[in-house]
Amino acid sequence: MEAAEFIALLGDLQRKTPPGARRIVALAGAPASGKSTLAEVAEAKLNEEMPGACAVLPMDGFHYDDAVLEARGWRARKGAPHTFDVGGLAAMLARLRANREPAVAVPRFDRGLEIARAAAVLIEPSVRLILVEGNYLLLKEAPWDALAPLFDLTALIESDEETRVARLRQRWLDHNLSAPEIAAKLEENDLPNGRLVYANSREADLVIVT
Repeated sequence: MEAAEFIALLGDLQRKTPPGARRIVALAGAPASGKSTLAEVAEAKLNEEMPGACAVLPMDGFHYDDAVLEARGWRARKGAPHTFDVGGLAAMLARLRANREPAVAVPRFDRGLEIARAAAVLIEPSVRLILVEGNYLLLKEAPWDALAPLFDLTALIESDEETRVARLRQRWLDHNLSAPEIAAKLEENDLPNGRLVYANSREADLVIVT
């Protein structure tokens, strides 16, 4: 499936969701596979058709704070599966599905600051479709596997490693990292994380090729 087909399918799902109800869609893939970009494009397109009916919830907003990572010796592995508050994400998805509050404040990851900002975005009751994007949403290992019942539809982005390496290298160049620092980021964290996604995710309902 191509990205445009995926967005069209989301639009159909959004239109079929009654007011007050919610559908939650998982969009998974390796780091730098294009999840965030596709989610943002889909959100903009769907809100053009039906204003205020779609919102994106990035998994990265549930990163543990750097202070927690430092205390546990995990700072160098930031972005690996064990560096996220999976229980917090599950609880947030349950709140969003219930849709009983005037609005729900959700966190967003600030790439400029490299930290998650609490209560950064409000998801209003009018939102019918929530697109959750993140690397590990479909992992078959605990605690990630507990998320499975919370999604109405799942999609996995396939992306070749060469493309991801180029994007990741540029990402770290933009953060002014040196060549040795970038190499360490790629070989010790980013690429192993991406390989884990494709080796250990459960089968998605949809596969998107980029």
